[in-house]
Amino acid sequence: MLFSLTIFNTLTVVSALLYIIGACLIVVNLNSTEPTFKSQRQWVLISAILAIVIHTSLVAHSYSVNQIIANDLFSMLSLVFLVIGLLFIISAANQSIETLSIIIFPFSALAVLLNFNNASPPLPTSNLDGGLQAHIILSVLSYSLLTVAAFQSILLSLQEKQLHNRHPSRLINCLPPMQLMESLLFRTIFLGMLLLTFALASGFIFLDDIFAQHLVHKTFLSIIAWVLFAALLGGRYFFGWRGQKAVKWTYGGYFALMLAYFGSKFVLQMLLDQG
Repeated sequence: MLFSLTIFNTLTVVSALLYIIGACLIVVNLNSTEPTFKSQRQWVLISAILAIVIHTSLVAHSYSVNQIIANDLFSMLSLVFLVIGLLFIISAANQSIETLSIIIFPFSALAVLLNFNNASPPLPTSNLDGGLQAHIILSVLSYSLLTVAAFQSILLSLQEKQLHNRHPSRLINCLPPMQLMESLLFRTIFLGMLLLTFALASGFIFLDDIFAQHLVHKTFLSIIAWVLFAALLGGRYFFGWRGQKAVKWTYGGYFALMLAYFGSKFVLQMLLDQG
């Protein structure tokens, strides 16, 4: 699937607009004096599905250019938020979680727009065989799931703080019950942690030297993130951690993971121009 630059840029803008429309529909509903959340649910999902379909075609185009996963910062950021969008749609089919789109969709739109004029992403600095591509895919999937967990923890924190408020905001009233939100959070963290384990293991297997100079900070921070998320899951199982304690540990683990991947990508590609 190959597009001309004009078509690629047009689809980029359309996909971003559809993401924004989905988020705006929720905002309008929250600010309405007579909320019609159930009737607007279908329109949020329709806009999300259309945005994701177009977003998928853009990512497929990037792959088709070089027949390899585009490994530059903006392409990977786009891929991460495409996976997050797909996870959102799958989850929304069974749970009423549309309110999460207020946080997710603006970031998805930004990730798409950052690829404007990036119809021909640069070749990776080294050849990526099947094992390395599997490592990248596992890394993207784990990062996507743990990003969703970070978004969930933000809403869970707001929800808990307003638990005893006599007049909670309309946003909080539209969220799923707190117990369900917490259950979804730990389920997401567990799956993300599992994929992160496989991603780290595949890195040790398929990378020639995972502690090479340009990878050591990424490896070290990823291991720190793994330890933090493992401690959180252990604390949940053995000591019943929940609420703000769980939220803070989620923030810590995600921050380390964000620095590991996108922090290192930004420094190497944008500051040091090393791809």
